[in-house]
Amino acid sequence: MLSLKVKHLAKTRANYYCLSQSQLLCSSSSSTLCNSYATSSSSGCGSGSFGTTTWLPTRPSTTISDLNTDLIRLRKDIMAVHFKEWFKSRHNDDVLMKQIFKILRSSINQDQDHHHHHLVDTKLSPSDDLSLSKLGLRLTEKFVLEVLRYGHRKESVLSCIKFFDWAGESGFRHTRATYNCLFNILSKEKLMSSLLAFLERLKYRNTHKVRFHDTLVMGYAVAGRPETALQEFGKMRFQGLDLDSFGYHVVLNALVEQNRFDAVEVIAKQISLRGFENEITFCVMMKSFCNQKLFDEAEAYFRELVRDEKPLSGHELGLLVHALCKSNKFERAGNLIEEFQDLSMAVLENAYGVWILDLVKAGKLDGALEFFKTKKSLDGYLPDVFRYNTLICRLLRENRLMEVYDLLTEMKEGQISPDKITMNAALCLLCKAGMVDVALDLYNSRSEFGLSPNSMAYNYLINTLCGYGSTDEAYHVLKNSIDQGYCPGRKTFSIIADALCREGNLDRMEELVSVALERNFPGGSVFSKFISAFCRAMRLEYGHKLHRELNRRNKVTTKNAYFNLIKGFIVEMQKKGRSFNGENAATLLSEMQKKGHMPTRKLFRSVIECVCGMENPEKQFQNLLEMQLSPEPIDCYIYNFLIDGAGHAQKPDLAKHVFDLMWSKGIKPNLCSDILLLQSYLRNNRIFDALNFFNDLRKRRKIGRKLYNSLITGLCKANRADIALEFMREMKENNIVPSIECYEILIQLLCSNKRYDTAVNLIIDFEKEGRQVTSFIGNILLLHALKSQELYKTWFRLREAQDETSGSSMLGMLIGAFCGRVTVNEHVAKLEEVIEKCFPLDVYTYNMLFRRRSIDREHAIELYKRMRRKGYEPNQWTIDILQTRFPSCGWLDEVH
Repeated sequence: MLSLKVKHLAKTRANYYCLSQSQLLCSSSSSTLCNSYATSSSSGCGSGSFGTTTWLPTRPSTTISDLNTDLIRLRKDIMAVHFKEWFKSRHNDDVLMKQIFKILRSSINQDQDHHHHHLVDTKLSPSDDLSLSKLGLRLTEKFVLEVLRYGHRKESVLSCIKFFDWAGESGFRHTRATYNCLFNILSKEKLMSSLLAFLERLKYRNTHKVRFHDTLVMGYAVAGRPETALQEFGKMRFQGLDLDSFGYHVVLNALVEQNRFDAVEVIAKQISLRGFENEITFCVMMKSFCNQKLFDEAEAYFRELVRDEKPLSGHELGLLVHALCKSNKFERAGNLIEEFQDLSMAVLENAYGVWILDLVKAGKLDGALEFFKTKKSLDGYLPDVFRYNTLICRLLRENRLMEVYDLLTEMKEGQISPDKITMNAALCLLCKAGMVDVALDLYNSRSEFGLSPNSMAYNYLINTLCGYGSTDEAYHVLKNSIDQGYCPGRKTFSIIADALCREGNLDRMEELVSVALERNFPGGSVFSKFISAFCRAMRLEYGHKLHRELNRRNKVTTKNAYFNLIKGFIVEMQKKGRSFNGENAATLLSEMQKKGHMPTRKLFRSVIECVCGMENPEKQFQNLLEMQLSPEPIDCYIYNFLIDGAGHAQKPDLAKHVFDLMWSKGIKPNLCSDILLLQSYLRNNRIFDALNFFNDLRKRRKIGRKLYNSLITGLCKANRADIALEFMREMKENNIVPSIECYEILIQLLCSNKRYDTAVNLIIDFEKEGRQVTSFIGNILLLHALKSQELYKTWFRLREAQDETSGSSMLGMLIGAFCGRVTVNEHVAKLEEVIEKCFPLDVYTYNMLFRRRSIDREHAIELYKRMRRKGYEPNQWTIDILQTRFPSCGWLDEVH
């Protein structure tokens, strides 16, 4: 029994992490598990298994720092010891079974095992026959049944068949019970063709044996061939033979399973006439009523059995309760249980277990727990490990960690031996409660008590270790899980991949990639993360090799991985000048498009610049163009990307070649195509070609605002202000309003060339159009005012001849203040207010204020604080200005 201190610690941690992780969602694995319980036998200790979908814990944001570290370590050690002691107490009755099936597995051809165990070569090799014989097995009906059931639960069906044949050839005479057990195994595994083949073989090998026909009838009945079973039964009766009680009940049950209710009544009557009626008959008949949803008749039948004091197995009431719950009649099922609660516990035990299971499956967990505790404390109900597991798994799913811990403690105190599900649930509990070190200790000691972690436990342990930064331990657990045959969930694999990529652990990544490729998992998205990580570490060769391997396996590399590969090759090309890097970039660009990933214009531009930086750029560009044009024609926007890229690569002739190619391919260039080619000429200072092309455009389309704007901004960037002004006048004559950008870039150019008269006149025109001076224009004026007084003189002279508005007057005062012609005695905040009335402030404006000669240290600090309060983040220029103006140090850090 765990000490109170340990229990208190577990409660503290479990409650704490339950609250801090209340947002955690468990996947459907637990639900799948509970669904599987519905079809398992009530005695199925350890027969269930967790699903493969992961439960994903997140790392708790804090730890319990107020507890003494040594005390925590001591208590964790105690908890680990007590869990180990309890796990070691579990019965190891399956040691002999493991020996038997180890021998059987060694004789199984892997290809047979993969192809659904066709009934070929079920005979053991002489060496395996000898190994089994040396075990000295006492072959009785009971033992053979135990082996077959164990094999069905934990091994392969072919192993069961091999043992069945070996036992028959080793002196054991199979009974109807052993035959029926094998038939049921094949039937449950949907191996009907194998079962029928087995029966056909049986006809020719065993016709001389007593009760051979019984076996055939039962086999066909279990195989879902009731007509054939009844035909064989008819042959028996014609020969004066009859089924015994066992055979009749197998046929009766098979008919109920096949919904042959007309024949059910006939066989049931035959059973009654022969005096074969027993608790099996009652169970099968109850199942018949329930399958037909004849709940009134089923209740009446059960009451009659109770009234007549018939011998009951305990499953009759459970069948009815389960059927009612499946039909969402929980109240009626609960009333039935209460009505018959005075029956013996042997009769009620199964119904109680079914009721708890169905409540849990329906999401009525609190009701299930209350019923469980009440019946356990008041009625002496002793639930088996299966029922405990049902509750524990659902409680884990809902993060009710303290209740999980209480149930585990209760099991230990009640000396209920844990099975694999229990131990895996305990491992998950420790992970969810943040006790990953205890969980890891149990995992490392698993061989001591036979713990075989399932997929869920592996996923939980790996995810939690990654969350705590223990990537090495998580990696070793992952490798071990793969060696044990478990395939980690996609999310788990992704988590450990992210952790390795984050740490830049390239060697581990290479190992993990090799292991994953060997076993053909997981999806391409996880491998793409590795590709991106290798590219970031400039291990392009390995990243590209992995990409090619994914292509070979028909797994699609993600868009992000393609981007990283291409960018990596471009950087490598720029550093080392290797031409194959540029070729790889171009090939990958075309490949990603064919895979459905659309590259950005920026990526396209980078690839073309890279290609044009190689030897013989025209030929390299032509190769790229051919890759783009095959195997299908490309859309206009791809042509536009090519024109844009060639222009940025300083190859306007190649851009014109693509433009002409569009016409030859029957694709009419759109407005974007025209603008891009125009910009290509202007960007490369081919002004004459740009103007000729613009004049050609006049013949082909109406020149609109976008084309004019592109031409004017391009001319300004090429320092051709006069031509730009001419086209701006043309725009106005054509009643086209120039864009704000046109005004801004032209004013900037004119000011840079100290043509202040023209710049001020442009501003006057700008305001006449009803527009307010923008931050960009205002900042340009302040910058040039700081440099000289010429702008102020020009402003004053040109504005004096006009009726100045109050806004123009204030702007002129600002220019004068910044150039030193106007004395400003007001507080710096007042100057901010004046600027706000002229144009919106931005970080650039604040930088202009910091550059004013008249500002002192105190006002600078105040202005800096006010700038931050208003939400403006200082840029590097801000810091440089302040450090240059006020080098006496440290004040900037103090302000921060």
